[in-house]
Amino acid sequence: MELIRGLHNLRPRHRGCVATIGAFDGLHKGHQRVLAHLEAEGQARGLPTTVIVFEPLPREYFAPVRSPARLMSFREKFVALRELGVDRVLRIGFDDRFSQMSADDFIQQVFVEGLDIQFMMAGDDLRFGRDREGDFNVLQAAGQRWGFEVTDADTCEVDGERVSSTRIRKALEAGDFAMAERLLGRPYAISGKVVYGQQLGRTLGAPTANLQLHRLRAAMSGVYAVEVAGLGAGLMAGVANVGTRPTVDDRVKAILEVHLLDFDRTIYGKRIEVFFRKKMRNEQKFDSLDDLKVQITKDIASARAWFEQH
Repeated sequence: MELIRGLHNLRPRHRGCVATIGAFDGLHKGHQRVLAHLEAEGQARGLPTTVIVFEPLPREYFAPVRSPARLMSFREKFVALRELGVDRVLRIGFDDRFSQMSADDFIQQVFVEGLDIQFMMAGDDLRFGRDREGDFNVLQAAGQRWGFEVTDADTCEVDGERVSSTRIRKALEAGDFAMAERLLGRPYAISGKVVYGQQLGRTLGAPTANLQLHRLRAAMSGVYAVEVAGLGAGLMAGVANVGTRPTVDDRVKAILEVHLLDFDRTIYGKRIEVFFRKKMRNEQKFDSLDDLKVQITKDIASARAWFEQH
């Protein structure tokens, strides 16, 4: 799969494709249905599939603190799109200049002149262009004017409700990983490279692998029983904390720390994937590091007990 880093990197060979545009946060079952339809159209027309995304997401650009927590980083999204068989991803850097582009200019510069889209698939909740003036109806009218077909995405439902990133966030906040998996079509996981932290976990008797989340906030917070892939054959059991570490530094940006049970190897630089199995408690602030150490010991014991039963 090819990543096109910005409109300035579009080349004549990128013209002529079937495409879709959106946030695709989580790449849930609804997104998967859209991409399957797009792939079928591409095969029928002999054209490659192109997925158009913004980075950062427009809502993150305008209101970074109030915007919904991301389900996945851009890298995770890119890997998932590749696994789903997408041919190209056009990542458009969203900034002030771009936010002022009218919907008509966006269609002409990106869809027509840049990509020469022959078929476009979009959700009926699509908004684009200055002041969110562009919607599905605007896009459909433009397709008739410029000569490309526009189709809306079918609604995907689970238990009679529409599958959405918002619904997945609510499931994760509630610790309902079974529901999250049903909506995603796979277990929820966070992946990333293990980086150096403050080494505090080791002094507290529980060394941790620290992952940068590459997002302002995680979709959940607390202490969890987890399984980790990427360190050899099979999954390794552990206990993880997702949050802002209020007892230590009360930071704004969330991090993920994982303590692997019965494991004592240096894994800095390794890329791992953390699967969340059970929420054990909410994140909380303790009066002292000694109190935190006592709680960590209890968390490890709770995680062991859960894995023994499952």
